[in-house]
Amino acid sequence: MVILDRTKTYTATDIAVIENKMLSGILACRTTEAVESAITYAHFLNKTGLTGENYPLFIKVLEIGNHWVIDALIGSRDPFLFFSSIQPNTQLLTASFNLLAERHPGGLYAKSLSVVLGILQAAYNVPVDGYKIYSLTVSDLNALGKHLDEEAGQEDSLNRCILDILEKVAQLEGLDETNRDMEEVAIHANEIRNFFFDSTKHLNEVIPPVLLARMSYKDFEVPPRKVMEFTKSKLAQEDKVAKEQINIRVSSRGQAAVKEAAAPAAAAPKKPAAPSARRK
Repeated sequence: MVILDRTKTYTATDIAVIENKMLSGILACRTTEAVESAITYAHFLNKTGLTGENYPLFIKVLEIGNHWVIDALIGSRDPFLFFSSIQPNTQLLTASFNLLAERHPGGLYAKSLSVVLGILQAAYNVPVDGYKIYSLTVSDLNALGKHLDEEAGQEDSLNRCILDILEKVAQLEGLDETNRDMEEVAIHANEIRNFFFDSTKHLNEVIPPVLLARMSYKDFEVPPRKVMEFTKSKLAQEDKVAKEQINIRVSSRGQAAVKEAAAPAAAAPKKPAAPSARRK
C-alpha cells in the first residue's frame, strides 16, 4: 500500500525534476520500451531542428550510442555536417573529446563518429583558432587517434577525416615556441600520422595499447521491437475492420430511413361510389 502525503504540493520545479528523471531513464536505453521512446524523442528533435538553444539535447542523444536512436536523430542529413550550423565552442568540443575517450575503437557507431569528426574538422580548420577555443592535450589526441582503423587503410572516409584533423593540429608546431603544451600536442599529432602511414610501424607504438582494444557497439545496445509501417501493422488492420463495420452500420441505417420514407402511407377508406341515376 502506497501512503501519500495529502498535504504535499508539487511546484513547477518538482514536476520538472520528475520529468527530467523520467527522460533520463528513457535516454539510458536499458530496456526495449526505453529504446523505442528514445527513438521517438530523437525523431521529435530531428523535426524540431538544431539550434543554438537546443544543441545540448542533441549532444545528450548522441552520447546514447544506440544506433537506432542515432539514425532517428540524424535522419537523411550528412553526419559530417550535422552540427555545421553551430559555431564550435568549448562545451561542444569537450563533449566530443569525452565521447571519443569513453568509447573503444569500434565501440562508436560510424554515424556518431562522423558527427564528432565533423565538429572537430570545423573547429580545427584554422588550428590556432581551434586551440584557443579548446586547448587539446596529448590524451585528447590519443582518444582521437585510437579510432583509426589500420586494416581499413587511408582510403577509408573516417580514417581520412581523422588524419586530416591530425594534420591540422600538427601545423601548430613552431607557431609559439614559448607554449610547450601546444608544441607537444603538435609533435604528437604528427607522430600518430607518421606511424599510421608507415607500414613498418603500428599505432600501439605511439598510442597506449590498452586504448586500442577493439569492441563492437552492437554488443552493448538494446534493440527495439521489430519496427514496421503502421499501415502494415495488426493495429492498422483492426482499425480498418472497425471503420468498415461503422460504415456498414451507417449505410444500413440510411437504407432503412429511405425505405421508411418510400413506403406508402396507410390507405385511407374508400368513398362509396355514387348511385347510378334511375330510368323513369
